[in-house]
Amino acid sequence: MLVAVGPHGQSQASCFDLVKMGFVTGCAVGMAARVLFGTFSCLGIGMQGHELMCSIGKTMMQSGSPFGTFIAIGMSIRC
Repeated sequence: MLVAVGPHGQSQASCFDLVKMGFVTGCAVGMAARVLFGTFSCLGIGMQGHELMCSIGKTMMQSGSPFGTFIAIGMSIRC
């Protein structure tokens, strides 16, 4: 298997590795944003305790995955 070598002798990441990294980064950013905005909106409508935590967890997954997918698609176009 051939590995691309950069100008200073370091191996470069493959396209698949870049797409994976983009997906994980996008998921993390989407989840972090949803934690901030979701917590304030849930507290604003009066949620407490278990209901609050379940709602925030669900919305984190619902916003992290699509954002990660969009970033992964962008990274695949780039490489």
